[in-house]
Amino acid sequence: MATIPVIVDCARVGEPDMAVVDRLARLRLAARRRGREMVVRGASEALLDLVRFAGLDGVLGVEVKRQPEERKQVGGVEEERDLGDLPA
Repeated sequence: MATIPVIVDCARVGEPDMAVVDRLARLRLAARRRGREMVVRGASEALLDLVRFAGLDGVLGVEVKRQPEERKQVGGVEEERDLGDLPA
């Protein structure tokens, strides 16, 4: 039987500090003790850095919102030109 995860929305956390990370770790422990999973959403890059620094990134279930990679346009035509005399 699947349980509904506990979702912690951190989008409104201002300047995160280790107290926020501690609170998240305690919430995670409480959820596990009750047989529930916990998912952290909306975490800022600063909070993610602190979670990684504390070594809890694999434990806290943080959802990382990734930025799409910038890609070159495929199929573009490069202009061919004469380089002329190159400096010695």
